[in-house]
Amino acid sequence: MPSHHLNSRKTNKRSTSIMTAWLCISMSGRALAFRLRLPVAGVRRCFLTSPASHCRILHSRLMSATTDTDATTEPMQPYDILNQQRKMLDKYEPALFESNVYKWWESSGCFQPDAKGAPNTKDNQPYVLPMPPPNVTGRLHMGHAIFVALQDVLARFHRMRGRPVLWLPGTDHAGIATQLQVEKLLKEEGKTREQVGREEFLKRVWQYKAEQGGFITSQLRSLGASADWSREKFTMDEDLSEAVVEAFCRLHEKGLVYRGEYMVNWAPMLQTAVSDLEVEYSEEQGLLYFFKYMVEGSEEFIPVATTRPETIVGDTAVCVHPDDERYRHLIGKLVVVPMSGGRSVPVIADEYVDMAFGTGALKITPGHDPNDYALGKKYDLPIINIMNKDGSMNANAGDYNNLDRFACREQIWADMEKESLTIKVDPHSQRVPRSQRGGDVIEPLVSSQWFVKTSGMGSKALKAVEDGDIKIVPERFNKVWYNWLSDIHDWCVSRQLVWGHRIPVYYIGDDETEYIVARSEEAARSQAVKLGHSTDVILRQDEDVLDTWFSSGLWPFATVGWPADEGNPNSDLARFYPATCLETGYDILFFWVARMAMMGLELTGKSPFQVVYLHGLVRAADGTKMSKTKGNVVDPLDTVAQYGADSLRYSLVTGVTPGQDIPLNMEKIEANRNFANKLWNCCKFVTGNALKDISGDELASLGVSGPITEEEFDSLALPEKYIVSRCHSVVKSVTKDIENYQLGAAGSKVYEFLWDQYADWYIEISKTRLYEGAGGVGGKEAQNARRILVYILDTSLRLLHPYMPFVTEELWHQLPRAAADKHKAANALMLADWPQMDDGRPLVTSDYAVDQFEAFQALTRSIRNARSEYNVEPGKRISAIIVASGALREMLQAETKSLVALARLDPGQVYVYEFGSQEGKEAIAVQSVQLVVRDGIEAYLPLSDLIDPVKERARLEKQSEKLSKEIVKLAGRLQSKGFVDKAPQDVVDKVKAELKELEEQDAKVKAGLNQLE
Repeated sequence: MPSHHLNSRKTNKRSTSIMTAWLCISMSGRALAFRLRLPVAGVRRCFLTSPASHCRILHSRLMSATTDTDATTEPMQPYDILNQQRKMLDKYEPALFESNVYKWWESSGCFQPDAKGAPNTKDNQPYVLPMPPPNVTGRLHMGHAIFVALQDVLARFHRMRGRPVLWLPGTDHAGIATQLQVEKLLKEEGKTREQVGREEFLKRVWQYKAEQGGFITSQLRSLGASADWSREKFTMDEDLSEAVVEAFCRLHEKGLVYRGEYMVNWAPMLQTAVSDLEVEYSEEQGLLYFFKYMVEGSEEFIPVATTRPETIVGDTAVCVHPDDERYRHLIGKLVVVPMSGGRSVPVIADEYVDMAFGTGALKITPGHDPNDYALGKKYDLPIINIMNKDGSMNANAGDYNNLDRFACREQIWADMEKESLTIKVDPHSQRVPRSQRGGDVIEPLVSSQWFVKTSGMGSKALKAVEDGDIKIVPERFNKVWYNWLSDIHDWCVSRQLVWGHRIPVYYIGDDETEYIVARSEEAARSQAVKLGHSTDVILRQDEDVLDTWFSSGLWPFATVGWPADEGNPNSDLARFYPATCLETGYDILFFWVARMAMMGLELTGKSPFQVVYLHGLVRAADGTKMSKTKGNVVDPLDTVAQYGADSLRYSLVTGVTPGQDIPLNMEKIEANRNFANKLWNCCKFVTGNALKDISGDELASLGVSGPITEEEFDSLALPEKYIVSRCHSVVKSVTKDIENYQLGAAGSKVYEFLWDQYADWYIEISKTRLYEGAGGVGGKEAQNARRILVYILDTSLRLLHPYMPFVTEELWHQLPRAAADKHKAANALMLADWPQMDDGRPLVTSDYAVDQFEAFQALTRSIRNARSEYNVEPGKRISAIIVASGALREMLQAETKSLVALARLDPGQVYVYEFGSQEGKEAIAVQSVQLVVRDGIEAYLPLSDLIDPVKERARLEKQSEKLSKEIVKLAGRLQSKGFVDKAPQDVVDKVKAELKELEEQDAKVKAGLNQLE
């Protein structure tokens, strides 16, 4: 059992007892130590759960604790100072510092727009990101993780670039989802929402929200979200609720809101209408029922097929094609509706009918099918509603009254069989509409609902993209946007729920024939009096609430003060609206994005955002949808606990392009944890070795306060010029990529530079400047190496910070830093300057230095490859003769010690000569392996260093003998007529390819033997 020391006390914010707990938890073979302040219940819960969930629970509760304040806590030094004084941890263990870093950021005010102290001018406009509000009672999943990772990259990048950044967080009341959860709790008590009444039900929902809300925002914090939590909004907040009422009233005043009786998607389990976008279609195996529609007064019948026999009693016509010879003579006659008690309906003709599909005759049920509804309107057919709101049959269904719709399906078919009205039943695959939230089968039915006219609003949103006022990334979604908004239907905004924004409509008297749309009951009464009613007239507010997407559609402007601050030039609304970028998943392009565009343009006259950045869906490693039933769900909290938030974030953002789905596997996350570990070790080398024992003055002078100047650059040696040039090129490229929303490409470039150039090349070369045993001479050379080690690492941490904020912040404190800026909220990396603040002043680079050093790299790789090819022991140092021309020779002579270190050469046996010189010709006369590196550089490695000639000859002769036998064997098979004629061609081709490969290998072996002669 873990040992723990507990100390109980109270906080000023809540009365729950708090413990300081030292916990050691074993996970994946590693001991993770946490120092936590947790509620007692939280600690107990941790010990009662399975070991696999320990870290997840602790991490989540730890991050949620960051919002608490403790009045008894003594003032402490800032985290960055404490971190610097403590020195680096021996190993990269993100669980030991991520929560501390985040708590420091938030408590210091680093997430607020003016935290960096940047000037608020017209030329420095804020960068505003409205966070897609997750469900207030939801829990973190990969959909949340991807939007946090991407949006935080944008927020941190632009913040470091000097722009005031507002990443505005909040939660959505999630009308259907939240109400469903409370109804489930009521069901456990044996009650329904109707039984407890509206007021009691709402009280329970608010209680549920108080108990379950807040987890999601704590979990978003655990991912490093640098959102301004001081401005956190909830769609049911008083000011946002007032904005919803105002929006509805204004749209009504513009003639864009109306009440009408139309066909809607009805969810019987939820007992509410839902929009087309909230209906999901699934391919399911069903049945196709063929039956007879008897012609009135005749034995003749029309064969009809349906997948829903229960709707037959609601039919009001049978429709055929006007050119169908089979039924043309029946057009205009009456047919008898089966099991209806003798009710007859007409046979009508319309070209809508496909003669080749099914029987070529359709039953028309205008009350329960959208296509039939359209035909019913066209031919003025009666509309019969045969179902109750709970999906049971009503009195219009006759003998089937009160039967569940699916029970009715079986019963009516059985009754029709008795009446000899059935023909056959065939298996049939069909697209079944289901409620996205409840999962029940949607029932199309005609109902009185509130609608918003969208054709004009949709045209404005379409034009905004066409004119470039709104830019969609990636651009291919423009076509999807145009197609949807060009064929948009009116939006049903009323929902038969209790939880949500109640529709501001007041009915006068006991019926619903006269109503008033008003901002309050008081305003409604005033209007009623003006219409001639008495002051005590009965007003009854509509019971329905508005679609959750209606309130979410106001999010970009309602959250910053609309409508209260309209016209105020000094308000948040004036400063932070319109937003800069709306980042979200492509799956809610129409659910949310299009509606925000329509509402924003209609209510504010402005597009609510300049850019719409669409990310793909996070999928399982094989590209399939994550599903609990498949067991392929990757839990972000478990992943963060095991690998750290940085590794997960980086895995989600890099290696993908905008709009593309993201296959996620644990190998990728583990590889990125290894990258973070590599970064950790680089910093350990710099701080623990390169900077060890230097003077305080030199240490202070190494703090990076801006880019390297051209004057300093010119004073550097080639490796230093190279790494600075490559670094500055990466800065330019990464900056351009992020500005253009190519976030994945930008993140990958930082990875490649840090690992492939800084760690693998420059750190190794720096040792030849720092250590006497590696050729270092101290003095200016060593000072320059320390300067560049720090400069490149500091710059790289800044570049990487938007992607991996925790580890970069933790490491940055360990480097020499420039003096703190008193205008900044904290001396934090997240508030430090981006390496390139002014695009008009390019960072210094040298193409010549890059070309020269790449020649050095090519030579080093050639020698390494030769060592590998000849199986030279890693620790053995070998001789080398280099011939090069002009400047390349001078460069190699100057960097001989670097070549010695990186290629494992004998420092006393490395010679560099001018290409074509007599001494060079004499030097290479010995038996050597020649390496042609590039134009102007060749290397000669004496064979005596690479191999033992006697042993090597014996090895090659043995290998040649083995290859010869295999060649003879395969050649014999190919010379056999029986094999060539009878064997499949692909088998013959495979043998030919194997023979060719063996012959090539044998030629190389023989060439090696010739070299030994």
